[in-house]
Amino acid sequence: MTLDRKPHRWDSLVAVLAINAADACLTLHNACIKWLANDYPLGQIVFLRNLFALLPIAAVILWGRGGWRLEAANWPLYLLRAAAILGASTSFFLALRFLGLAEATAIGFAAPFIIAALSVPLLGERVGWRRWALIAVGFLAVLIMLQPGGTAFRAAALLPLAAAFCYALSMVLSRRLSRTDSDGAVMLLPTSIVLAASLASAPFGWRLPSAEDWGLFLAIGLLAGLAFAGVTLAYRRAEASLLAPFDYAALLWSALLGWIVWSELPGPMVILGALILVAAGLALVVCETRAAAPRERP
Repeated sequence: MTLDRKPHRWDSLVAVLAINAADACLTLHNACIKWLANDYPLGQIVFLRNLFALLPIAAVILWGRGGWRLEAANWPLYLLRAAAILGASTSFFLALRFLGLAEATAIGFAAPFIIAALSVPLLGERVGWRRWALIAVGFLAVLIMLQPGGTAFRAAALLPLAAAFCYALSMVLSRRLSRTDSDGAVMLLPTSIVLAASLASAPFGWRLPSAEDWGLFLAIGLLAGLAFAGVTLAYRRAEASLLAPFDYAALLWSALLGWIVWSELPGPMVILGALILVAAGLALVVCETRAAAPRERP
């Protein structure tokens, strides 16, 4: 018996709605983190966010393949993935203390290019010259946003770039672990390790949240889990080439929410770099989609 499902005529619409819902959840998640970041230690934010995220993660595990089977074939990779997740969360949450929501989000979109680059040494995948060229354009766009050596450069802008690298590493490791282990193991084990590691920071300034902040902590966990579920649903029902343009809508939502809540407006170089990053990212998706498509025989 096969688990493959036949395509349905509504799949594309469902996928587009799911990816837009995921982007909205992720933007609200980041905004809540930014609201809390100045009042609570990063370790406490990471712990409570992942604690509440276990609820939707559990639902995704039950829905996915393998169920609660948690056999782990390669513990060093799980530890490395947990360290990458912790590094991504800490770096990005810290970045939100110092940067605008849209600026941090835009620089974080360097992750797809880092994933493509890391797939060569870690997954043994082949990357042709076109994709290497687009990776170079993506990093050029990041340099335009960072403006190294210029008067507008801020060291804090390196934080979302570090977060993008850690996130990319965690995604590549997830892809590698998924070849042998169940979805439950790949998602739940690193999350549990991150919970334990962030709990170790409890003696360093943790404070009891107010009733309103408990609601925000619950919200960020649920929003993170819902965003993951939305991405999972979308990419099960449609190709990346269809979804990528909608995925970049997170830049627009971040700019809009940052303007409404904090009166933040990204600078012209951030906007220029973001536009180049989006164009290169869409081209990268097209290249990867064509490379993955089976070639027709003559």
